[in-house]
Amino acid sequence: MTWNSYRHRGETLRRVIASADLRRDGRLPMDLEGVSEAFGSELDLLGALQLRWHTRLAGRIERELVEDPMDLERAVIAAWRATADELPGVRAIVDQHREHPLDDEMAAAMTRAEVKERAFLAVMAGRASASDAGAARVGARLEAAARADWHPQPVRLQPERPTLLHRLRAALAA
Repeated sequence: MTWNSYRHRGETLRRVIASADLRRDGRLPMDLEGVSEAFGSELDLLGALQLRWHTRLAGRIERELVEDPMDLERAVIAAWRATADELPGVRAIVDQHREHPLDDEMAAAMTRAEVKERAFLAVMAGRASASDAGAARVGARLEAAARADWHPQPVRLQPERPTLLHRLRAALAA
């Protein structure tokens, strides 16, 4: 992949996420200009969105642990909710395609991603080790606790003026 195609893919992914956050319908926005060229298939786009979710979740957990390193479970639950608030459209797409994958290959990929994410939640909460066979079950309970009191924020029709921090984050993400 050349630098230009990589950069184009990153810009396209940002537009996909913005569209998903506005729509929140759980559909992959394959209809956006440039998506088919940047991502060859629905599975490729879904994988990129899943990676964006996981990366943001991991970073959020780290920040929560800095604030309160003694309550690991609270930090994981708070981080999951905060990430879902930041990426509500991505969360809707991931949930939709976990429940209703388009084909067997997507079903297998989503099952693997779900097991890994839930095990990660359990490990970060100090409730399991990475090698524990039951880590995903523990992580599923943590995810359920996070979802229990989480309600998506209403859609903002007028985007906020980006702060310097937001612009720096966007530049670093690119």
